Amino acid sequence: MTPLLGRRARLRWLHLIIGGALLMPYFLVGTVIVGSYSADANVFSSPVNQLTAFGFALPMAAVTALFPLARPLSVAAARALCGLPPDRPLADGPARTRQARARAALWYTLHVALGGIISGMTLALTPFAVGVSVLPFLSTVRDSPALDVPQALDRPWLLALAPLAGIAMLAAMAGCAAAAGALLANRAPVLLGPTPDDRLAAAERRAAALAVRNQLARELHDSVGHALSAVTLQAGAARRVLDSDPEFVREALTAIEETTRRTVGELDSVLGLLRQGAEDAAGPAGPGLDALDGLLARCGVPVSYTAEGDQGAVAEAVAREAYRIVQEGLSNALRHGGHGAPVRLRITVRTEELEIVMDSPLPDRPPPLRPGGGHGLPGIAERAALLGGRTGAGPHDGGWRLTACLPLRTPGRGRP
Repeated sequence: MTPLLGRRARLRWLHLIIGGALLMPYFLVGTVIVGSYSADANVFSSPVNQLTAFGFALPMAAVTALFPLARPLSVAAARALCGLPPDRPLADGPARTRQARARAALWYTLHVALGGIISGMTLALTPFAVGVSVLPFLSTVRDSPALDVPQALDRPWLLALAPLAGIAMLAAMAGCAAAAGALLANRAPVLLGPTPDDRLAAAERRAAALAVRNQLARELHDSVGHALSAVTLQAGAARRVLDSDPEFVREALTAIEETTRRTVGELDSVLGLLRQGAEDAAGPAGPGLDALDGLLARCGVPVSYTAEGDQGAVAEAVAREAYRIVQEGLSNALRHGGHGAPVRLRITVRTEELEIVMDSPLPDRPPPLRPGGGHGLPGIAERAALLGGRTGAGPHDGGWRLTACLPLRTPGRGRP
């Protein structure tokens, strides 16, 4: 009896009853249309007129289901009552495309059509089957004008079979409801599932969210990585001259304090964007070229800085990326260029692009490899590529040169 009267079968039956209730307004309008040309005074007395009204109701239901909000309502009801397997996902959100609307309309029409049939059977057949079942036991029911059974009184064996006939009617009705519910559950993933356009939109949202996460990861890597490199270098130098040069130690501690304070502020900004979520994170706001002087003054290595061109003409997004590229370049110089090795930095603003050139010496021996490798140079290349720029890095004149060219104007493009 579980397939006919189990919990899932009962929920699907309830779902069909809801469909029958949703059909009623359309059916009543259909009866008005039929009554306007029918010769019968009472439309409900004629099965033909009722079927005709039912036929008028279904197209009207399909039209109303073309509205975008019809799909999320249908999906909510199907998820709660149809007993769908968890591996058959349904689409979330309103139907935006023509294909999605057509599928939602077909589902809604199928739901109200089957719901109307099962609801009619439930309302009409249930009392009749109960009445037939109690015929042998209640004379008042046998004498009822609603049941034409006088001929059965002459055949007691027929009357004795009446309870079985009533139970068979109820079982048949339950079987029809179970079959209709199973049909709806089988069609739900097809008609209410994501269309190819829905899947494409979901993939685009995931790609956008991943791009934001990658961007935030770059911000954390560049900001925190540079700060840790600078603090490590300053602390190590201060430890070596702790007794012989107190003034240098004082300057190193001051640099460590300022570096950590600035990094904590940048870290709070990035973490705030992570709390907002990918949809709200339009891009982390960070320092620009106007903050370079403070970065170079406390970066842990001597830097010869040359600026050419009007930096005020550089867009905010380009200035932020240029700052991060310089910061990551200084971090690499700190980690790999040797303690106190001088760095030459030149930033040139031309008519169409901003050029960054950073030269640093190579160490006497290769630095130890970090587990998993570094992410600095790939991150720099990603930053430049997002703006339509390019980068390069490699040995140059006995040292190491990092270059980056960023366009000052990026029409039709933006940061993720």
